[in-house]
Amino acid sequence: MIRRLLALCTAAALVLALTPPAHAAAGVYVALGDSAASGPLIPNQILPQLGCFRSDRNYAHLSASDLGASLRDVTCSGAEVQDMYESQRTELGTVPPQLDAVGPDATLVTVQIGGNDLDLTGFIEDCLSILPGDPCYDEYREPDGRDRFRVGTDALRPRVDQLIRDIRARAPQARIFVVGYGTYAPRNGCWPRVPVLSVDANYIRATLAYFNQALREQAAAMGVGFVDFQTPSEGHDPCKSSSVRWIEPYVPASAAVPFHPNALGMRNFAAIVTRTVRTPAP
Repeated sequence: MIRRLLALCTAAALVLALTPPAHAAAGVYVALGDSAASGPLIPNQILPQLGCFRSDRNYAHLSASDLGASLRDVTCSGAEVQDMYESQRTELGTVPPQLDAVGPDATLVTVQIGGNDLDLTGFIEDCLSILPGDPCYDEYREPDGRDRFRVGTDALRPRVDQLIRDIRARAPQARIFVVGYGTYAPRNGCWPRVPVLSVDANYIRATLAYFNQALREQAAAMGVGFVDFQTPSEGHDPCKSSSVRWIEPYVPASAAVPFHPNALGMRNFAAIVTRTVRTPAP
């Protein structure tokens, strides 16, 4: 979700320390996903794949510790669904397909993907408006009047289904969870603090809600779990103070990429993942 920002962030990430590997534990947790999962710029960034901007304090690492599981975290900034199957090129090198990390020993798999396929972060950046002016939401219409993001979301559904099938085929004993995305704008926004017009903030909310609902529906249809980040992150959006928000605004106050989770957000998202995983399936 951060192709436009990776070049600016590379120098900062290079100075962050390599951390020791986690001790082996019961169960194997494999984390798949994009920058919403990897934690770009949150200390400490993990070597050798610095191009993935993967933090040792992202929700997968924290949840693995809580669950007593060993972790294979292959989340990578900029990842799309195709990068589950193909090598991904980053600003600092090429990384293997994420599905290579999923094997029959996996007992838990989380996957947070799809935001880059729709370019959701680019869409939010396009809607930034320093001065009051024309809203951006009406630019996202197909020639036939349909909403571009709803069309894209619906086209993504069968690809999510196939990805779940492929994860299950590689890890037949694993519990699989599709992870949704957080709240990126409050109702009516907070212009000019976060320079998105109120009508565009509401459009961003509606777009993410439709996307998250699609992920939830596809998870249910495929018989796997869903981790809801949207509902619990209400009230912790980029408009809130730095001590409250879980997602940073356009000008971050914490070590994080704009419109991505910060360290506080990752701690809370980890608690949500842990709680969801520990809750017996209905």
